[in-house]
Amino acid sequence: MTSTIFQPFDLGDTRLSNRIVMAPMTRARNPEYVANALTATYYGQRASAGLIVSEGTPVSQQGQGYIDVPGIWSQEQVAGWKVVTDAVHARQGKIFAQLWHVGRMSHTSLQPNGADPVSASTRPVASSSKSFAFIYREDGTRGTAEPSPARALETEEVPGIVRDFEQAAQRAIDAGFDGIEIHAANGYLFEQFLNPITNDRVDAYGGSLQNRARLILETVDAVAARIGSRKVGIRLAPNNRQFDMPAYAESEASYLYLAEELAKRGLAYVHLNDNHANGSPDMSETFLAAFKRSYGGTVILAGKLTLEWATRLIDQGGIDLAAFGQPFIANPDLVARLQTGVPLATPDRDTYYGGGAEGYIDYPAAT
Repeated sequence: MTSTIFQPFDLGDTRLSNRIVMAPMTRARNPEYVANALTATYYGQRASAGLIVSEGTPVSQQGQGYIDVPGIWSQEQVAGWKVVTDAVHARQGKIFAQLWHVGRMSHTSLQPNGADPVSASTRPVASSSKSFAFIYREDGTRGTAEPSPARALETEEVPGIVRDFEQAAQRAIDAGFDGIEIHAANGYLFEQFLNPITNDRVDAYGGSLQNRARLILETVDAVAARIGSRKVGIRLAPNNRQFDMPAYAESEASYLYLAEELAKRGLAYVHLNDNHANGSPDMSETFLAAFKRSYGGTVILAGKLTLEWATRLIDQGGIDLAAFGQPFIANPDLVARLQTGVPLATPDRDTYYGGGAEGYIDYPAAT
């Protein structure tokens, strides 16, 4: 009998061939911020995943924090992504676009007219080699840079963020994506609003948990109204400390509140990122079970999963789908390798970000 993880699954309106998800991963291969033929080959090679979630895709120029990342704020970008989705669909794959706004994790050189990045507040990102924007330097070389000081969004500007996501969601559907994932994890804009230490606002988007979660839920509602709730997922990282996101006492309660609110909205899924690989504490299975009970819908889990661990969690009902990230880099045929026991290739970390075909589309399939 085929293991449950390799069996089909209905995700909202989308029928998946298996329960293995290719997690979103920034690869920085798009100098013009437009998905291209290399991008299409890369995702097409990995279309045997039950679901591909694209690399983070900025919804606006204001939302970007890294050079060479394909966005989705222009018609040229829509056309570029259409080539990608066609390549995935030609191999009977399914793909969601991850919609992204980095908030304070940006640099003035990446912002429209050299403006300051925006966030929930002006709290700076602590200086660290692990907290950076990625830019073109004045001498033309590429490299990391400390994020520029951010300004707090004015209350009347916040609905503009919601509109950016709503419009980007429609562009994603126009580009042929099967749905979208709102990136509300890993220390970016939505998490900057949710965290009471990075959010010191005194308006409707600050203070109480309900206010701090308001931007997330307003965005979910607007996107769902535009493209249909069953085409919408959201990514959260309840244990995240990445990019100078401080711990706070009511963290678990905040995410369980979100679980209850998201349960009312009939989404395709919630995607939890166990971000311990980036220095965050492990997400406990006790919390995972509590989240699953509170949400009640489809849950995807990512974060250093093994086939055995993922299979156990799925079989026990702890999660519904298992997301793998780095294993997909060097193993375009990861699903077949896991199913047949073929050893996994090891990716070259030196080619994770930037460059061309090397380390991107030249890993061979073994099956």
